[in-house]
Amino acid sequence: MDDYFEIEGLAGKKLLSGEVEISGAKNAVLPLLAAGVLFDGKVSLENAPIINDTRRMLELLSALGAKTEFDEFAGVASVNCASLDSHSLDVEISKRLRASIILSGPILGRYGEVEFPHPGGCVIGERPIDIFVECFSKMGARAEERDGIYRLECSEGLKGTEVFMRIQSVTATETLMMAAALAKGETNLKNCAMEPEVAALAGFLRQSGVEIEGAGTPTIKVKGRAGRLLSPRGRAKIIPDRIEAGSFIILGALCADELVVKNCVPAHLEAVTSLLAAAGVPLDIGQDFIRLSGNGRTANSVFKNFNVRTHEYPGFPTDLQAPMAVFLTQASGEGLIFETIFEGRLGYTEDLIKMGAGIKIWDAHRASVKGPTPLNGRLLEGPDIRAGLALVIAALAAEGRSQITNVRYLDRGYERIDEKLRSLGALIERKTLTRSKDSALIF
Repeated sequence: MDDYFEIEGLAGKKLLSGEVEISGAKNAVLPLLAAGVLFDGKVSLENAPIINDTRRMLELLSALGAKTEFDEFAGVASVNCASLDSHSLDVEISKRLRASIILSGPILGRYGEVEFPHPGGCVIGERPIDIFVECFSKMGARAEERDGIYRLECSEGLKGTEVFMRIQSVTATETLMMAAALAKGETNLKNCAMEPEVAALAGFLRQSGVEIEGAGTPTIKVKGRAGRLLSPRGRAKIIPDRIEAGSFIILGALCADELVVKNCVPAHLEAVTSLLAAAGVPLDIGQDFIRLSGNGRTANSVFKNFNVRTHEYPGFPTDLQAPMAVFLTQASGEGLIFETIFEGRLGYTEDLIKMGAGIKIWDAHRASVKGPTPLNGRLLEGPDIRAGLALVIAALAAEGRSQITNVRYLDRGYERIDEKLRSLGALIERKTLTRSKDSALIF
C-alpha cells in the first residue's frame, strides 16, 4: 500500500489565500546531522524539518551506534556520536537516502576508515562517486570497490592538501569540509559549491571550533584539528528551506490571490523572484517574507514567458526547474528549459503533456514550453521529490480532479505539504492506494 493525493483543480482561478510558514531546509539538516560524528557529545538542531529524510539520516546514524532523538512536536533533532560501534553504512537505508554518502567524510576523518554503498534516492542522475574517491585519495586515503560497496582507509589519518573538484557539488563540498575538519594541516578546497546550505554548515563548524574560511565562495580553507573532536556549544538552528519557499511562490503566482510566504530568506531566492517579477508576478519582498498581493487581478492578463537555465548557486536552482516549468505552461509565449546539472530530470514533462501542456522535449537536457495552455486533471506519477511537488502545483492549476501517486517522495522533502496547502484553501486529500489480486491499482 502507498499514499496518494487526490486534488480538485482550480481551473486557472486564483482562489488560494493565506500565510504559509517555511520549514527548515532538508539540504541543511542532513549535513548538520552528519557533522554530529565530529563531536564528542550530543548535538541538537532546532527547526529540523519533519520529513522522512530527517528520520532516515537519524536511522542511519542509529544503525552506526549513535544515540538519536527526534522531538517532532518541537522540531528538534539530536544525535550523540560519542562512540560508534560501526563504520559501515547500512546498505538498505543508504539505498533510500541519496545524501547518505555525506557521512563518509566525518566517519573517515574521525576513524580512519569507512564503508558505504552507492547512494540511492530519487532517479535524477547518478551521484558522481569518483569525485569523492579522488578527493579522499588526495588526502591520503586508499580506496577499493567491490560489488557496489566502497571501502576507504587511512590508518594514519587524513592529511590536509589542495583539492580541486572537477564539478561543483554541494554534497562533495560539505563531505570534504567535514573530513578536513579532523585532518592534519590545512586543506584548500577549490571549485566549491556556494549554496547557502554550505555556508550554514561552515558556520556551524566554525562556531564549534573549526578554523574555516571562504564558505560561500569557490575556495574554502579548513585548518584541521588533527583528530581532536569538537565539543557541543548549544543548539544550532536550521536555515529555512529555499526550495520549499520558491515552490510556494510559484504556486501562489498560479493559484493564489493573496499569499504570504513567511520564515524564508529572500536573498537565497533572487534567481527565482527576479524571473517571476519580470514575468509580471506582483511580489513584495521583505526581510524574511515574500508576499503576493492582488495577484487575482492578473486572472485576465497572462504572465510573460521566459527561458530557464539551471545553474549552481547563485544561479537558478535545479530543484525548482520542474515547478517553474508548470508556471511556463500558463505564461504567454514560448520559453526554453535548459537543465545543466542532472540528466534524466525532465521525465515529469510526460505527465504535464498528458494534462495538455504544450511541451516539446529536444534532448535529455532541453525542453521548450508554449503557453498558456489549459491543464486537465489526470492520474499522475511523481518520479522524484521536486517533480512530485511540480505535479501538485499543476493539479491545482488544472481543471478537474487529479490523483498523484508516489507521495512517499514528497514526504521525503516537504513537511506536512498537504496540511499547508489545505490551510490556503486547496482541496487536497491524502488517501491510501491499494492493489487488487491482479496488481491493478485501486483508487
